[in-house]
Amino acid sequence: MTSQPSLPLRPDLAGLEPYGAPQLDEPFLLNVNENPYAPPPEVVDAVTAAVREATGGLNRYPDRDFLGLRADLAAYLTAESAAEGLDAHSIWAANGSNEVMLHIMQAFGGPGRTAMSFAPTYSMYPEYARDTFTAWHVAPRAADFSIDPEEAIAEIARVRPAVVLVASPNNPTGTALPIETTARLAEATRATGPDGAASVLVIDEAYAEFRRAGTPSAVTLLGEHPHLAVSRTMSKAFAYAGARLGYLAAAPALVDALRVVRLPYHLSAVTQAVARAALAHADLLQRQVAQIRTDRDACVSWLREHGFTAIDSDANFVLFGEFDDRHAVWQGLLDRGVLIRETGPQRYLRVSIGTPDEMTAFYSALTEVTGL
Repeated sequence: MTSQPSLPLRPDLAGLEPYGAPQLDEPFLLNVNENPYAPPPEVVDAVTAAVREATGGLNRYPDRDFLGLRADLAAYLTAESAAEGLDAHSIWAANGSNEVMLHIMQAFGGPGRTAMSFAPTYSMYPEYARDTFTAWHVAPRAADFSIDPEEAIAEIARVRPAVVLVASPNNPTGTALPIETTARLAEATRATGPDGAASVLVIDEAYAEFRRAGTPSAVTLLGEHPHLAVSRTMSKAFAYAGARLGYLAAAPALVDALRVVRLPYHLSAVTQAVARAALAHADLLQRQVAQIRTDRDACVSWLREHGFTAIDSDANFVLFGEFDDRHAVWQGLLDRGVLIRETGPQRYLRVSIGTPDEMTAFYSALTEVTGL
């Protein structure tokens, strides 16, 4: 019997496990920041009709540049963020914002270049860098998880990264970046990249629709900064996590660079149809966003009233603690059918905001586990 040959796996991937939160069949799933409210019947009907129409042409490749979808996304962002000057050519889209980020790293990262962020933050960022052979650098956030602009600007000047990734609201802390800080970072990164070029500053606004009143979007700064990109997703506020549609707004020249590295026909005809059907019903799909904001703030208050530290959040989740053994608390909640996320800074856990019944179950289980 011949021995099986070994595979020529890249050495830096040896022993690694794929990224992903636990997928468990539990009654209360509050671990991956999903919108707990399913699309309403009107949207289901519209999507079904759109898919039926798209299916009739599946023998042909989809629209490679999907300008119709990009125009719809530009119109949505213009209305949602009071942005100016957005059109189809200033929008890019892909299969989730993860793929959008990978396109950024493929276009602007690579061997001999560095990407950086400010920790704690989204745990996929270093994987984008790894997958594109880009060096990864993190600078610490302040004790309250904010970013000190003076320290951040100094570190960017020292590192000279090709790409700077900043989540706002940040995952897993929920903290939003003040627009004044974003503007300062955008100004400071005009010539800090390789060979005197700009560093591409990416503001990841996956949870932007949940931000508190009076918190502007970085989209409003795009006209002043051609090296600024703002990433969004339909997974959260649109209750569309299963559709896999992320997008980005930026200057057309930056968008064109992403078009160079994308795979041909990367957005299927069905994905395009489903996304456009949802955008046509944006108000209806996002009807629950205000309720989620209210329940998030109530969660922060409940946790504080019961002796926990809870971080103010502009997202649809709350980071809370502090625990000597957070895994034991996580396991205790799981034993009671409540799945949350063990992620972020040590001594903390993260809970997604669910329906009122799901939040009641979380409060009850946490009370039992911690002996309140």
